[in-house]
Amino acid sequence: MNIKFEKLNNSIIKCKKCPRLVSFSKKISKEKRKKNFEETYWGKPVTGFGDFKAKIMIIGLAPAAHGGTRTGRAFTGDKSGDFLFRSLKDVEISNKETSTHVGDGLKLYKTYITNILKCVPPGDKPLNEELNNCANFFDKEISNLKYLKVIVTLGKVAFDNCIKFYKKNYLLENKFKFKHGVKYHLPDGKILIPSYHPSPRNVNTKVINHKMMRDLLNSAKKISRS
Repeated sequence: MNIKFEKLNNSIIKCKKCPRLVSFSKKISKEKRKKNFEETYWGKPVTGFGDFKAKIMIIGLAPAAHGGTRTGRAFTGDKSGDFLFRSLKDVEISNKETSTHVGDGLKLYKTYITNILKCVPPGDKPLNEELNNCANFFDKEISNLKYLKVIVTLGKVAFDNCIKFYKKNYLLENKFKFKHGVKYHLPDGKILIPSYHPSPRNVNTKVINHKMMRDLLNSAKKISRS
């Protein structure tokens, strides 16, 4: 474990800044989902994971109620993760096409995955105060990834909060609009690529499909190697 990330991840796991989110995570972990009733839920803030020498960072909104909140790892054990990791395996960013549980042997190549919000919010709708409370963690994740070249944001909330980070730290023009697959040059030299979120709703309504995601990830991989 990278020392900086070990320190950061310990502070994330212990965080209790948002009482509404702490309470909701405990509620989910106690009530559980029928098919997972025998399992012990993680029920705490979920850290990012992957290669600490990552050149690509993939950012979602928050852990899923019965995905990351259950398993303790982002995009693990839920349908959004199933879609994402199938695409990651197809473009050889991941060694496996599924992410089911911590310790399943999954490896990411030059890539780090995290969420803007480290706890699941009720209705998948975080409050601005909660996003602001978590912003410091996201700031440190970006700062700790010294080789980072490309940021892929999954969904508009992740995109907006990534832009908020850059506006806070740099002089940034208001030219950044959410649009799948567009490449934006950030003031620190990184490239930002927004993507539709691979949620079941977006997949079922064909807002996004595997070809769209593969093409985007291949583009991110090519830029990261340049």
